[in-house]
Amino acid sequence: MSRLQISNSQDESQSQYSHHCILTIKHKNSYISSLVIGGKLLYTGSSNKEIQILKRDNLRYEFDHEDANNNNNMMITGKGAVKSLVVSAEKIYSAHQDHKIRVWKVDETDEQQKKLTQLATLPTFSDRALTMLVAKNHVQVTRHKKSTWVHHNDTVSALAVSRDGLVLYSVSWDRTLKIWSTTDFKCLESVANAHDDAINAVALSSKGDVYTGSTDKKIKIWRKLKSPKGEKHSLITTLQKHKSGINALALSTDENVLYSGASDRLIMVWEKCDDDDDDDDMVVVCTLKGHVKSILCLSVVSDLLCSGSADETIRIWRGVEKCYFCWAVLEGHTGPVKCLTSETDHSRLSDTSASYLIYSGGLDSDIKVWQILIPL
Repeated sequence: MSRLQISNSQDESQSQYSHHCILTIKHKNSYISSLVIGGKLLYTGSSNKEIQILKRDNLRYEFDHEDANNNNNMMITGKGAVKSLVVSAEKIYSAHQDHKIRVWKVDETDEQQKKLTQLATLPTFSDRALTMLVAKNHVQVTRHKKSTWVHHNDTVSALAVSRDGLVLYSVSWDRTLKIWSTTDFKCLESVANAHDDAINAVALSSKGDVYTGSTDKKIKIWRKLKSPKGEKHSLITTLQKHKSGINALALSTDENVLYSGASDRLIMVWEKCDDDDDDDDMVVVCTLKGHVKSILCLSVVSDLLCSGSADETIRIWRGVEKCYFCWAVLEGHTGPVKCLTSETDHSRLSDTSASYLIYSGGLDSDIKVWQILIPL
């Protein structure tokens, strides 16, 4: 069933302070567009509309080729490439190029063959039908086209889910930010013209602040506020420093720092302004330079920032008192690095070093697993 080719590239001699690729998974005929960890599984989304399920235990040191091939499960999804994946509790949400969001649940009945069962497509039929009947629910999409406000009218580029799992946020190249209920899958709110151009990235704090990054070179921060018409998301502030479109956003573990990556080859480090008169404003405290092409993705694990670029490399950054340095450059992809996710490798923790696993996907159709060992 699977069309993956897998090779083990682990070096037998491991240094206490090292970084190396321990595994390469080759995915034929499509590039990898999204990676997300959910429990014991790694989910991958690709340009050929597939969501792949990989057991993370099979991506480690005691790697068995035949066993891994038997446990790589695939699901063909919709009509558009998978652009983003998020996991919350037992649900997986996928964003697609066909303007839709799909909701899945992992079927646990077969321990050997994990499967995805589709629960819904957003907007749902009932949501579409109810809004279609009322004229005020129709909005102008283009000069000659109208649509109901619950619809995305272009590629859904990124997703985020609240910590309690009750709310899903989606952004799109149609310049809108939409908010969905994960209990009945209704569209609760749509922020029209949230940006002046396509929205490429979204990040969400545990307090509910929503960060969006766009091709218009701006980062916007949104917050749910009370108004005469009820609680709605309102613009809190706009951050402008990048010289080209923003492709990726990530929050630090403590959520005090926002990282943004853009086509200008820069990663900017934002922190809240010390000015008591404007607690919501953020300022750039550091600009990270090193990549020679566009920044396409970011991931944070512990005190590490991982960045993937069109220059085919991954850089690992560490910050000490607002001073950041590039700790490592991971080379091995033969195409732009499109997506990253990361985790602490608890199986290799020691008193002298910390271990992390970085998963990367690229336009070269490869998924790579990297081990990072850093002294404590």
